[in-house]
Amino acid sequence: MLKIRKVMRNRLAKFGLMVLGLFSIAAMDLSESNFNEYPVYEGKDLGLTYTVKSSAFKVWSPPVTQLLLRFYETGMGGKASKTIKMKKGPQGTWGAVVKGNLQGRYYTFQAQIDGKWMDEVPDPYAYAVGTNGKRAQVVDLKLTNPVGWDFDNRPALKNPTDIILYELHLRDLSTHPSSGITNKGKYLGLTEEKTRNPEGQFTGLEHLKELGITHVHLLPVFDYMSVDESRLDEPQFNWGYDPQNYNVPEGSYSSNPEDGATRIREFKQMVRALHNSGIRVVMDVVYNHTGVTDKSNFNQLVPGYYYRQNDKGGFSDASACGNETASERPMVRKFIIESVLHWVKEYHVDGFRFDLMGIHDIETMNQISKAVHAIDPSIFLYGEGWTAGASPLPDDQKAIKANVLKLDKIAAFSDDLRDAIRGHVFTHKEKGFVSGKAGLKESVKFGVVASTWHPEVDYSKVNYSKAAWANGPDQTISYASCHDNHTLWDRLAINNPMLLDEERIKMYRLAVTMVLTAQGVPFLHAGTEMVVTKKGEENSYNKPDEINQLDWTRKYQYKEMFDYVKGLIALRKAHPAFRMTSAAMIREHLKFIPSTEENLTGFILSNHANGDPWHTIAVIYNGSDQVHPVILPRAEWKVVGNGELIDVKNPPVIRNSGVLVPGNSALILYTTNAPGQSNAAEK
Repeated sequence: MLKIRKVMRNRLAKFGLMVLGLFSIAAMDLSESNFNEYPVYEGKDLGLTYTVKSSAFKVWSPPVTQLLLRFYETGMGGKASKTIKMKKGPQGTWGAVVKGNLQGRYYTFQAQIDGKWMDEVPDPYAYAVGTNGKRAQVVDLKLTNPVGWDFDNRPALKNPTDIILYELHLRDLSTHPSSGITNKGKYLGLTEEKTRNPEGQFTGLEHLKELGITHVHLLPVFDYMSVDESRLDEPQFNWGYDPQNYNVPEGSYSSNPEDGATRIREFKQMVRALHNSGIRVVMDVVYNHTGVTDKSNFNQLVPGYYYRQNDKGGFSDASACGNETASERPMVRKFIIESVLHWVKEYHVDGFRFDLMGIHDIETMNQISKAVHAIDPSIFLYGEGWTAGASPLPDDQKAIKANVLKLDKIAAFSDDLRDAIRGHVFTHKEKGFVSGKAGLKESVKFGVVASTWHPEVDYSKVNYSKAAWANGPDQTISYASCHDNHTLWDRLAINNPMLLDEERIKMYRLAVTMVLTAQGVPFLHAGTEMVVTKKGEENSYNKPDEINQLDWTRKYQYKEMFDYVKGLIALRKAHPAFRMTSAAMIREHLKFIPSTEENLTGFILSNHANGDPWHTIAVIYNGSDQVHPVILPRAEWKVVGNGELIDVKNPPVIRNSGVLVPGNSALILYTTNAPGQSNAAEK
């Protein structure tokens, strides 16, 4: 399924990375039967085990005939200061124990396979590296903990549906001159307090607190390939979906990429600052492929094993980036699980978004879930429920959207709702519900019930899914835009070119309202609250800061939009009716308002849904440009959302059953008594 990633098929091909040396291992036996003969190592000590008195190095590499451990004084350049022959150990491992305190020393491995010496590579399990990740580094992780780290705690979270996700590229937050942030493009930029734009409004961390989101979803912050850390004085930008060292923070976001301890410490400082601000941290992880194929750390030690092969014996490519990892193989599964656990234990990460999750097998994803939830049941897991190309992994084993029912405590993105709101993601001029396209009502309703089964949804008319694919609302991510493809504002400009900005703003507000009032877990692209634009660019993965960065002057320019989104978030957080926790609860308390209009739909949340203090809430979406009347149950309705502002303190009151819904807008109303009962007690 290619709903979201088609435009990124060649994102790494543009780097010219994954094709290097592609055929140099072609003569080796990369058959599944050969890999099945490899022993599986059961221990938990792969990589480096450091103490002040000695360091133990262990690598899993069954096909190796010799393995050398080389030490260096610097992260780049220079000759090896020491070379040690590693000894063959049990279950395909090789090991060496080196006496003395090796703190700060850099090291690599070099394998001899079938009589050929492979490239020197860092330890795949490395927790620290030097510049550009070419050499691992010995680091005492205890010395990287910032002050108070032992007392760092995750902010409280009762239910997954209480989450409000905010997807952010770390660099985008701070690089614009208006950010008021000193550590631009760095981990520490997200720790600075009380920063403001020229108009005096909060930016950065303070802005996130003010907005009210619960989780920051960080685009890749593991060590990736596409930014040269030795040239950080030159303009460089990349999203980072080209993994190099999975267990190491990206060096370009640190103040000193050469020192492995610095990036670790500053990453932890960022996490602690967010936690202290009541915000959890989600990592965008890319275990589905590596930035290069033949030259990857994996392939230089165990050629072919970590990747799936196609029927011709070459590398399969469901990632559209040159390769796909074979998560179903025992040692690949082991690596992914242990890597995720490392980020949870060492960095206190609170959740993970799995890039192209459909490439992974269901069993691996469920084992990840079991492992992290044994540590903390509130850790949140979700991913893209599709692939970017064909895979040899059978469909019934893929962690795709259609198989979410088989996933345990793992959510997926609802492209059903996304494309219903704004139009098909790759058909740029196609309109969506908010801009008047007919035939999308059932898709919108499907999004409202968070992809679960509801008797009032006609699944035959849903755009992509002809059946419920979520067990509960906690398995659906509701969104209208993300880092991929056009921003919501740019898309509305493309498919409504003749409209004035004030008309498009109405559609924009309606789209955001739909995301934040639907059941499920809402997801906002960074800058949504200030009408973010990428100047019409669709695939900005390597475009300059000027295209990707958050322009904080827009917070002032679109202050009313910021206030509206802030108000919606506060409304959602204050009213559990929008955050129901089970499909059964949704079916009991949510009923749709009958309407024959193509671009009009609404729903009633009744009987104190999920313990809400309001007895009944009505939400109506009007995607047409015409005013439409709607008949509600007779009650004294208070209008807290009129499509332009959220006003809970002084809402206007409607004392009859008929309401008029303005074009391209949403109404949100409530009554504290059951419809038909008197509200005299309140007067």
